[in-house]
Amino acid sequence: MPRLNWWGTVLYPAALVAVFLGGQLLLKALGVPGALQASLAALPAVAALLISLPIRLRHCWAEAKPWQRLGVLGSKAAVAKALLRGVLKAIALLALVTVALALSGQLSWMPRLNTGLLLNAVALGLGVGFAEELLFRGWLFGELSLLLGPQRALWLQAALFSLVHTRFNLPPIQLIGLLVGLLLLGLALGLQRRADGGLLWGAIGLHGGLVAGWFVLHQGLVAINPSAPAWLMGPDNPIGGVIGWLGLVLLLLVRRRWWAAPTSPAGPC
Repeated sequence: MPRLNWWGTVLYPAALVAVFLGGQLLLKALGVPGALQASLAALPAVAALLISLPIRLRHCWAEAKPWQRLGVLGSKAAVAKALLRGVLKAIALLALVTVALALSGQLSWMPRLNTGLLLNAVALGLGVGFAEELLFRGWLFGELSLLLGPQRALWLQAALFSLVHTRFNLPPIQLIGLLVGLLLLGLALGLQRRADGGLLWGAIGLHGGLVAGWFVLHQGLVAINPSAPAWLMGPDNPIGGVIGWLGLVLLLLVRRRWWAAPTSPAGPC
């Protein structure tokens, strides 16, 4: 039987954050340039996640096969299919944003691609997509499902994903736009995992594809008018504007059959 409690669910990610912040402080003390501190400090935090997560699932979820339960392991064909589906959805969402900005006169084409930029985009997409999806749609979604049931867990994991990623120094309208956009993305990623039969790779492809694709567009293909309205473009993040909202709502409608899910019993701890 699962042995969970809310304190453990709160303290587990807090410990990972402590590893990340502690790494940043150590790197700062060692004189590492500020631009490199976050990316280097993320390495021990991700390593801690990979080491501790299967231990937690065995101990608190009573799960004998943690990586299968998290959606990381599956048949090669199923993994490839899920990953491709996620990447294609990311391309479609970015195409919608690009076309809308071009038609509104807020975008100009300035190709400046190079091999280094493309490799950075792939590394960024895979790194962010895998690590964040393993944490949010793998561990958090699963643990909340055991504690609250799958429907409440779907909304709560999306809300927490939104709050963690929002910049609270933004003006109120932009802040609300980004919060809503991130909530919609969190819901879409959760439904993607359901649609893929529990595999995490579709969500990784969608999330990582959006991160890598926007990096390539913004750094290597287009220039966006700095005065583009925030309600349209979002605060340097297209999912925080009307265009991004529209694309994500359409994606949620496509995934509407996956809103319903069988309930899972919660276990005391």
